[in-house]
Amino acid sequence: MENSKPIWGLDLGGTKIEGVILKSAYDIEVLERMRIPTEGDQGYEHVLGQIKSLVDQMSEKTGLLPESIGLGTPGVLDPDLDTMKNCNSTSLNGKFLKKDLEALLDMPVRMANDANCFAAAETCLGVVRDVLPTATVVFGVIMGTGVGGGVVVNGKALYGRHGIAGEWGHNFLDASGGECYCGKVGCVETIISGPGLQRYYKSLTGEHKKLQDIVMLAKSGNDDAAVKTMERLVYFFGKGIANVINILDPDAIVLGGGLGNIDILYTEGVKEVEKHLFNHKLRTSFLKPKLGDSAGVFGAALL
Repeated sequence: MENSKPIWGLDLGGTKIEGVILKSAYDIEVLERMRIPTEGDQGYEHVLGQIKSLVDQMSEKTGLLPESIGLGTPGVLDPDLDTMKNCNSTSLNGKFLKKDLEALLDMPVRMANDANCFAAAETCLGVVRDVLPTATVVFGVIMGTGVGGGVVVNGKALYGRHGIAGEWGHNFLDASGGECYCGKVGCVETIISGPGLQRYYKSLTGEHKKLQDIVMLAKSGNDDAAVKTMERLVYFFGKGIANVINILDPDAIVLGGGLGNIDILYTEGVKEVEKHLFNHKLRTSFLKPKLGDSAGVFGAALL
């Protein structure tokens, strides 16, 4: 059976490239898993070489040869130009990454944004499969250094006409977020990303703290600025996610990234979503991811 063969996935990050070989699309036993540094500061050609080196090392160690490879990327492939765009690893922008890798590896390469990979993995192999297997529409959220998202419909990632389906992090949310790296002002990412919340805390106190410390201070109730920072997160998370639900109406939302571990998002955050929803009751399930840092590379393998 075609899908009973080992599947290969790579997750191309800003600091590391991770590779995995899974036993099959139905059996997520890990046959091999390996990481090497991306070294993106050495340029695009070097990154290509690092990807090939990782594939060669995994093949040499296992004796397996891939017929094709799935690749999760920090940006998206423009469907018209066939070049990369919206990558925070800027050396990739404007490059023919898919075409160049297929030539270098001499095999087909399927590519998707890392948020799509996360959403697909948690839907098909992770928490959605376990908790809500009948879900037909799933929205996977990445909330960490940036804010992104991926849409899965009937078990398959949705890419859209421009390749940007799910990019809720660059919708306008509130001007108080200030300028975004994308050139717009007040994007979701400027407000409820980790750096956005840290900036807000610093604006109140003059002090820079890690988000995890701010969360702990808010729980203690002894730091008014930390409490206000978490209130800001809850309020704008509610407004931002309600917009997504009003448009997409998913069965489930999986909250990934570092901020997905903040418990109040599943309680006070969900209540705030309901306030802004175009419906009398909120029935969308909000789920914590199951696969941890495996989600991205497992999702790439599923491509």
